Amino acid sequence: MTSFADSKPLSLPLPRFRSGTRGTFVLAIVIAFLALLPLGFVFWATAVTGWEAASQLIFRPRVGELMTNTLLLVLFTVPLATLLATALAWLTERSDLPFARIWSALCVAPLAIPAFVHSYAWIGMWPGFHGLPAGIAISVTAYFPFLYLPISATLRLLDPALEDQAASLGLSDTAVFRRVVLPQLRLPILGGGLLVGLHLLAEYGLYAMIRFDTFTTAIVDQFQSTYNGVAANMLALVLVLCCLVLLGFDAGLRGSRRYARIGSGVARRPRKISLGRWRYVSVLLPLAAIAFALGVPAITLSHWLIAGGAEIWRMDEIGLALSQTLVICVVGGIATTLAALPIAWLSVRRPSRKSRIIEGCYYLASSMPGVVVALALVTVTVRVALPLYQTVATIVIAYVIMFLPRALVSLRASIAQVPAELEQAAASLGRSPVNALWSTTVRLAAPGAAAAVALSSLGIMNELTATQMLAPNGTRTLAMAFWALTSEIDYAGAAPYALLMVLFSLPMTALLHHQSKKISGR
Repeated sequence: MTSFADSKPLSLPLPRFRSGTRGTFVLAIVIAFLALLPLGFVFWATAVTGWEAASQLIFRPRVGELMTNTLLLVLFTVPLATLLATALAWLTERSDLPFARIWSALCVAPLAIPAFVHSYAWIGMWPGFHGLPAGIAISVTAYFPFLYLPISATLRLLDPALEDQAASLGLSDTAVFRRVVLPQLRLPILGGGLLVGLHLLAEYGLYAMIRFDTFTTAIVDQFQSTYNGVAANMLALVLVLCCLVLLGFDAGLRGSRRYARIGSGVARRPRKISLGRWRYVSVLLPLAAIAFALGVPAITLSHWLIAGGAEIWRMDEIGLALSQTLVICVVGGIATTLAALPIAWLSVRRPSRKSRIIEGCYYLASSMPGVVVALALVTVTVRVALPLYQTVATIVIAYVIMFLPRALVSLRASIAQVPAELEQAAASLGRSPVNALWSTTVRLAAPGAAAAVALSSLGIMNELTATQMLAPNGTRTLAMAFWALTSEIDYAGAAPYALLMVLFSLPMTALLHHQSKKISGR
């Protein structure tokens, strides 16, 4: 007698389902072309300018100064953030550090604070803190959680048997970490470092506020002050090349080394290493990191909120900025999630070389700084589609290009949990491919879609550069209002907007921390 468990799954005819796959590929390719628009624009602008004029704009002292600033910023910030994040992750996950769970949550919390709010907080306490040292210090405190999250998650997932075997051979705890644990942290360190590096290249508000010139600040200044499109485009070309070099450098370092073991490993928690007499002294490291990353913004915001009193709470202006921010975040988040749906479905249901190439286009496009995306869309709308210039549609397209990977990651994980047989059954009953997808996979993957919308909306809420350059006249988001007031040295008036951005970002940051714990079953 054949048991139910031994029976093969029912094979259903899928002629219409396959035709739906072709349509999904076409839609995914169209979105990929849209996502690559900024990259194509940069090379088109260079070709139109001509090599002679372009070389004069590229090979000049000003570009050399910007390149030096950018290289120094990346070369100092990424290693320092990596060292800090790795030390904090090891202390909170692998040692008997007091209150480790609390420190773990606090190490992720700085993600709720926009980078330009970090800068605002620091110069609020030290007005003369400017230049490269300020840029490095603030960048490390603002961005180290991007490294802490993947490193700590990896430490929780590592098989402790490997460390036990190394220890049984007589290696000390330090040697075990250096020779066994650290090599397995290569991928999260490289991935987090790449993310931090791309943020450093794209960030505008943080460095403009401390008067530290980077390519992004120079492009925005060039665009806003003289509207010199040619000079801005050439700076954008150099910035894009820096991003591509960073992506290539990361790919080269990753290599093809295998990081997974055969078998499931040992299903137990790793051994906590005793810090001994250093147990309470070690608390000083997370305490100092949190004091700078959370304490400085909290003190500065509290100071300006108290100093401003009730007068700074102009509810009509704040309410308008809040409502416009929420509308743009929701519309942009939904649009980004819908745009990511075709390739998310293809990567799970129809994995192939084509789908991987399309997905790679999405990630490549998202590495383009917001200022480059904005320049591309400004040029395209002015030259080709003038009615779309400074409209909600244009700024939503910019958000889709910039935040596609955030939605893609969440959607792909949720779709993978939905059995493909449900879509096949719906298609065999006569439903169209779109209807079959909507009635089964989309509905069952709704929690992942909601997370995708929330993650995209979080990025949109804190986005400044593209919003400033593309938003319709009269638009005033929380980030735009905050930036306008700080530009007028009205730090007290800007405090309520900063506070609201932090408060609305905290739930999503908590969700990220919860999901990282959930992955490892803790």
